[in-house]
Amino acid sequence: MRHACKGALAALLLSLAGLAGSATYVDVPGGRFASVLGNDASAGQAGVAPYRMRATPVTRGEFKAFLRTYPQWRRENAPRVFVDADYLAGDGTLFTPDAADDQPITRVSWFAAQAFCEAEGARLPSWLEWEYAAAADATRVDARDDPAWRAQILNWYARPATQALPAVGRQTNLHGVADLHGVVWEWVDDFNALLVSADSRSASDPDKLKFCGAGAISLQQRENYAVLMRVALLSSLQATDSTSTLGFRCVRPTTRASTP
Repeated sequence: MRHACKGALAALLLSLAGLAGSATYVDVPGGRFASVLGNDASAGQAGVAPYRMRATPVTRGEFKAFLRTYPQWRRENAPRVFVDADYLAGDGTLFTPDAADDQPITRVSWFAAQAFCEAEGARLPSWLEWEYAAAADATRVDARDDPAWRAQILNWYARPATQALPAVGRQTNLHGVADLHGVVWEWVDDFNALLVSADSRSASDPDKLKFCGAGAISLQQRENYAVLMRVALLSSLQATDSTSTLGFRCVRPTTRASTP
């Protein structure tokens, strides 16, 4: 579905020209790290070039401004090929006087999230970019080997989904990126390719997509259950899907030299 709709999405994006210049982006230096998606031969090692990432998830207030400028993405106007029936459910509450503008926007499809980022002169992050930034805590570039840190993240999954979402900007890591854990799940650009093995990327391969249990066999860092849950969730989605706990943030290129 995602690739079949690319032409139509490109046409819809032609009118998007610099929505918001006020969003805060911070530099993420990039580097080599052990990705959960690595195979046994590479020991999970992946290289990530430097980039700039939104400091917080996109908020309801920011998405409300986007809808005012680009009403074609309002719930009642968005083409059904780009959104599902739950897209922006309760859209009207975005425009009420008591709307919680500092909460992250949710119930947004991959297409709508990508359109917002395009309007901001950005794009959705790749999984590796997201995973690299999310590996950091307040003092360490990679805190994933710390059992206490992993347990803190897992506590988020115990929180009832019915609880109100918190305001963004609560927990900032070493890179200056906040709320990568404990607020919402987040879209990544390549969400539907996370469990495709390195030797199974041709369209003719009947085993191209290896979802959930089957795909997890080849994943690294199996003790990092929170990361595996995130991979499994994202891999199960369609680009039109939207849920009450799924939001997004954007990334931009940086002028720093690329990581080898």
